[in-house]
Amino acid sequence: MSLSTTIARRYFFAKKSTNAINIISGISVTGVVVATMALVIVLSVFNGFHDLVASFFTTFDPQIELTPRKGKSVPADDPLLAKVKSLPEIDVATECVEDQALAVYDGRQIMVRIKGVEDNFQYLTNIRSILYGDGDFTLHAADLEYCIPGIRAAQDLGVGAYWNGYIKIYAPQRDGQIDMMNPEAAFNVDSLMSAGCVFNVRQMKYDKQYILTSIAFARKLFFRQGELTSLSLRFKPGTDLSAAKREVEEIAGEKYYVKDRYEQQEDTYRIMQIEKVLAYIFLTFILVIACFNIIGSLSMLMIDKKDDVATLRSLGAPDTLIRRIFMIEGSLISVSGAIIGTLLGLLLCWLQQVFGIVKMGTSSGSFIIDAYPLSVHYGDVAIIFLTVIVVGFISVYWPVRYLTRRLL
Repeated sequence: MSLSTTIARRYFFAKKSTNAINIISGISVTGVVVATMALVIVLSVFNGFHDLVASFFTTFDPQIELTPRKGKSVPADDPLLAKVKSLPEIDVATECVEDQALAVYDGRQIMVRIKGVEDNFQYLTNIRSILYGDGDFTLHAADLEYCIPGIRAAQDLGVGAYWNGYIKIYAPQRDGQIDMMNPEAAFNVDSLMSAGCVFNVRQMKYDKQYILTSIAFARKLFFRQGELTSLSLRFKPGTDLSAAKREVEEIAGEKYYVKDRYEQQEDTYRIMQIEKVLAYIFLTFILVIACFNIIGSLSMLMIDKKDDVATLRSLGAPDTLIRRIFMIEGSLISVSGAIIGTLLGLLLCWLQQVFGIVKMGTSSGSFIIDAYPLSVHYGDVAIIFLTVIVVGFISVYWPVRYLTRRLL
């Protein structure tokens, strides 16, 4: 251990001659601890909400979705799609037909997205886990066509999990002109019965806009016979999703977009990431302010140790050694604050995860979850620790060079 480090450690741990210096040093460390702890906790909260939202989408979104780059639909018997389906890693492949339509029931009408899927859609996603009602995932039986609306769409139509009669679905004709004398002729009209349940993804995008039905109904309604608008994939357990996605992309070429769950909800995740970055920047500014206390602590320490500095100089110590002593002293404050703050932040995150200390509402069941979700990403912890060290070093370097010239 070098001489400068040894002296700096003695200054850091030894009691100062003036009690005020001890207090300011303690405040300096405490400020860094609190800022570091806040960074760990706040970013973990953002991660927790990110993972919570991702869990909602996994109940509805496929692991991989292929959509055409040009146009709305492609032939269902496209050789490229057949090649993708034949990959050994594929567990479930579901053809989908999706488009806008008008839903009408008992005088109420709303714009919806009709999503026609195959029967194996229930194995593609966790849709069964978010169905509410006495019914089941049944989209057709004999000549009858059933539908499962999102819970908000059902409310807007004035229906529950089950309703009497039919919901009429209006879809515009793909060809031809509108006859103003008979505008209904410009629409293809069909009806859907209740499957006895609704789905609740807890995301307005789906719950308010989507109605699930059979792909046969959707193809007939939108004149998409022999076509599909997307191909949804689920891989076998244990598959490397990144490698599997690259393999699908190689087959799809330039004809199809290949999107994983994060890319399917890119806007949502981008907004959440921006919010997290802004929180990180804001709390880093607070950390910078907390580090200003280190400057005050070091200036008072330099005044307190003038006699020691004079002794060192009389023994031939150069100014670089003296500056290095106080540089290390300031760094010890930031490093110790970073270590203590990180450990306390991780401890509080663990307590929240295990005991749910901070609640989302005053009563159980008020929100989707009872307590604030946290998810500790150790990559974030490493970035926070590095940030504290860098900010602490910068806040010490120039002041020490200036103060050693002025005070010593």
